[in-house]
Amino acid sequence: MRLTPEQMDHKIDEHFAFEAADDVEGVLATLSEDVEHDVVGWPTGPVHGREATRPFYVSLFGDLADGSVKPLRRLYGDNFLVDDSLWTGRATGKPFGLDGRGRPLEFRLLHVVEFNEGGDIKRENVWLDMAAIFQQLQD
Repeated sequence: MRLTPEQMDHKIDEHFAFEAADDVEGVLATLSEDVEHDVVGWPTGPVHGREATRPFYVSLFGDLADGSVKPLRRLYGDNFLVDDSLWTGRATGKPFGLDGRGRPLEFRLLHVVEFNEGGDIKRENVWLDMAAIFQQLQD
């Protein structure tokens, strides 16, 4: 079954809403059981499966707070989308190894998200604007 852009928007927006609420279980529920989760540059590299993805979100939610994602542009293909977004919030822990000290943080994200026929996220590939993060959090 081919998903419509609206169906893909609904799922990724649901995923981002669970992230904004620091809801690990909610985020994982948007993913397929066999998801490939790849945050480019993350020390583990790509991981496979919901449970293997869990530690990333636990770490993320401990390091960043009050986060929101504002989509800037989305492009759609056959059961995939490319999402260019702006993340804003606070760095409360040690995101990406940098001392956050509760400082405000804003950076761009690029997601390439593939969906299975049931509408779950089967692959999430994420690039972060690390230069912007370093610039804002370097002492």
